[in-house]
Amino acid sequence: MGEQPPEGHTPRSRIRAVTAEVRARLSANSALIVLAVIAATLAWTIAGGLVQDHRPFFAPIAAVIALNAAGGERGAQALRLLMGVFIGILAGELSLLITDLNEVAMVLATACAMTVAAAINAERIIIGQAAASAILTTIFVGGASPGIDRLVDALIGAGVALAFSQLFFPARLVAMLRRIEEDALNEMASMLALVGRSLEHGETSSEQVVNRLGDLSRPMAELSRARESSRSTIRLSTIRWGDPKPVLEEDEVIERLILLGESCLFLSRTTTAMGVEEQRELAPIVTDMAQVLTILADDLSSREAREQAVEQALTAARAYGAGLPEDDPVTHATHLAVEMVATDIMVFAGIRFEEVEDVLLGELEDPTVPHPPGEPWLPWLRWRPRWRPVTGRLPWRRPGDR
Repeated sequence: MGEQPPEGHTPRSRIRAVTAEVRARLSANSALIVLAVIAATLAWTIAGGLVQDHRPFFAPIAAVIALNAAGGERGAQALRLLMGVFIGILAGELSLLITDLNEVAMVLATACAMTVAAAINAERIIIGQAAASAILTTIFVGGASPGIDRLVDALIGAGVALAFSQLFFPARLVAMLRRIEEDALNEMASMLALVGRSLEHGETSSEQVVNRLGDLSRPMAELSRARESSRSTIRLSTIRWGDPKPVLEEDEVIERLILLGESCLFLSRTTTAMGVEEQRELAPIVTDMAQVLTILADDLSSREAREQAVEQALTAARAYGAGLPEDDPVTHATHLAVEMVATDIMVFAGIRFEEVEDVLLGELEDPTVPHPPGEPWLPWLRWRPRWRPVTGRLPWRRPGDR
C-alpha cells in the first residue's frame, strides 16, 4: 500500500480549509454587500424620480463605489468620488467647447482630467473617476447634457452613501480595531505554538526566528496602520460630534498589543541560545502562552476570557520562575522574556499597571480585570465610557519606551 499523505495535506482537508476560508470571507463582507445593495437601490429610485428622461445608471454605481471601502474610509471615499466626477465633467465640457469631434474631445478631456487630478496629488480613485467622467461626457450619445446628468447622479449616489456611512450605519471603530487585534493575537499565538513545538523537539534555530519575525511583521504593520486610520477617521467623520474617547482608548490597547508582539519575539529570540534540555523545559511554558493568546483572540469583548487568560499567563510565568539558576545569563534573559509576555498580557487584558508587579510577585492574588469598554451603535451620539486603560512604563523598559 502507498504511503498515506500527512494530516492536513489530503484532498478532503484542503477542501475543508478552502471552504472555511470562503465562509470567513463571506461573513466578513456580508454586511457590506447588503448595505451596498440597499444603497444602490435607493440611489436609483431617488435619481430616477428627480431627473426626467434619463436613466440614472451612475447613481447606484456611485453609491456602491463610495461604500466599497473600509468602514472608516467610506465618507472620504464618497468625497473622493465626487471630486473625480467634477474634475472629469469640467474637463469634458471644456473639451466639447473647443472641438465638435467627439474622438478628439475625448482625448483632450481624458488627458486634461487625469493631469489635473495628478497635479493636485489626488488618490487613484479620483484620477480614475476623473478620466471615466471625462470619457462619458464627451462620447455619450442621446442626452442633451450628459455631464450634468452624471454630476447629478454622482451627487445622489454619494449623498446616499454618506447618509448610510455617517448617520445610519456609521463605522464602529472600536469593533473594527478589535478585529485587527484578533488577527494579530492569532498570529502571535501561531508563532508561539510553533516555537513551543520546536523547543519540544530541540529544533529551534535563528533562521526559524527570522522567518517568524517576517510572519509577524504583517499583523504588526496592520496594527500601526489601524491606529493612524482611526485617528484620521475621527477627524473626517461624524464620530467627532460624539465622544472619541472609546476609539482613543482602543488605540492605547493597540499600543500595548504591539509591545506584546515585541515581547513574544524577544521570547522566541532567547530560546535560540538555550541548550536542548533547557528548551524542552521551556516548551510547555511557551505553548501555554500561545493558548493564552488564543483565549484572548476568541472573544476580546468577554471579561471572563480576559480573566482566564490572565490566570493562565500567571500560572505559566510563576511555574517557569521556580528553581531557576540566577547566575546563568541565558536562563535569566528567558525568565525575563516570559515575565514580559505575561505582563503585557495582563495590561492588555485591562489590569492596572500599578498592580502588575504585585500580581507577578504573588502579593495581589485577585487582580481586577474590568469589563471591556463597549461602543454605541451610533458613535456620533454623546457617550461616556466607564473604563480607561492605564498605561505606564515597565520596570525593565527603557525610559524612552512606551
